[in-house]
Amino acid sequence: MFALLYAGAMIVLAFYGVNLLWMAVVVARGGKSDADPPPDPNRNGSLPRVTIQIPLYNEAGVARRVIDACAAIQYPRDRFQLQILDDSSDETVAISRQAVDDWKEKGLNISHIQRSHREGYKAGALGNGLKSADGDLIAIFDADFVPPENFLLSLVPFMEEEKLGMIQARWGHINAHSSLLTQVQAWSLDTHFAVEHVARSASGCFINFNGTAGLWKRSCITESGGWHGDTLAEDLDLSYRAQLRGWKFKYLHELEAPAELPETLGALRVQQSRWTKGTAETARKLLRPLWRASFPLKTKVQGTIHLTAHLVYPCLLLAALLHPLLLFQQASGFGPGETYFGIMGLGLVGLLGFFLAQMFAQRQLYPDWWRRMRFFPIFMAGSMGLAISNTKAVWDAWRQFRTPFERTPKANGRYRVRRSKSIVALEAAMAVYSAAGLVFLLWEGLWAASGFQMIFSMSYIFITRYNILELRSQTL
Repeated sequence: MFALLYAGAMIVLAFYGVNLLWMAVVVARGGKSDADPPPDPNRNGSLPRVTIQIPLYNEAGVARRVIDACAAIQYPRDRFQLQILDDSSDETVAISRQAVDDWKEKGLNISHIQRSHREGYKAGALGNGLKSADGDLIAIFDADFVPPENFLLSLVPFMEEEKLGMIQARWGHINAHSSLLTQVQAWSLDTHFAVEHVARSASGCFINFNGTAGLWKRSCITESGGWHGDTLAEDLDLSYRAQLRGWKFKYLHELEAPAELPETLGALRVQQSRWTKGTAETARKLLRPLWRASFPLKTKVQGTIHLTAHLVYPCLLLAALLHPLLLFQQASGFGPGETYFGIMGLGLVGLLGFFLAQMFAQRQLYPDWWRRMRFFPIFMAGSMGLAISNTKAVWDAWRQFRTPFERTPKANGRYRVRRSKSIVALEAAMAVYSAAGLVFLLWEGLWAASGFQMIFSMSYIFITRYNILELRSQTL
């Protein structure tokens, strides 16, 4: 039974790894974002009206920064509107109102919109703001972003294409080098944009709006059913609904919108759990419509892989639990046999895909990419270490357990996450278990298996270290 479960987990991991390998090959062959030179923005006499929306919820530490950055974006002021969609219940309200008043005095078309409830969370706020938006195009920025001044003038010209519904910019990182934790996140996001988005876009497959740093046609939003609050991934949900209706999406790799990365493990866990659960909820909602639609098989397969990608977390957890156990059985004389472990070794092709995807992402973005690759083992450990909390998020989604939209805490903010003691305890237990498994394999001289076990051990030790540091800082 254990051998069967382990084999199933390794097959799934290998499958998603091979897909990353395919994406890496597309990028290596020169795949680029679907962004031909845009037409002259003034060739039709005038630019379209644009509304920028900034959804806020208790973001006191960054609210003023994002409002000022968006207000400074270059665009004709008679065709520009800025909406502050503020669902806050703390001092963020006063900060954002003061910023709005300051910019109004300078003649900016800016408004502060506050609801008496948080129905629909971010999706509800965006939909409510759309009612009073006067733009034909809608740009959205989360509170942790600092968009460049040329953001709109870089993207708006592309929107002359009739069926283009959304264009997504690449995320940059303001604080990538603050800690190992932020470096791990930067690597992961770099791969998502520089490999996954580029490969899907170059192959004509569905891509997604990433919730921020993108520009929508208003008609695309409304004709696709608007913002829905029935998943925690309202961005992914609307992206797929729009593309299923025939709208096209672009990814502009060349335009970077810098953002602040979560600086604590607690904040990262909240963000990753929300993304994981929201993606799984969207899969439940839209996989059937995707396969019923008249799109090429490649589009349906890639869409399915995209929407179910977080299944890797339960499989990683299963593999971490069963790997040392099966090898203990083998050493004791009643394991599944050498042939079984030889076949399981073929799953390393998935690891190759994972490695190459990171390598090509770094090569695309950084001149010193070869030097940065020394960080890969730490990135791998940090990426795998959240498997327990993300597995819980997948489970909650598939059993349709409703959870509120919990925002990601920002640096220097007063908002703190509620830490699950059971998750922290399980991660510590996995650190001990995986380390003990590594010691056993080294003792038995199982060197090849020890390398794989070392990855699991590093992952949970990495996460447990941050858990301890943050728990200590909260008690001081």
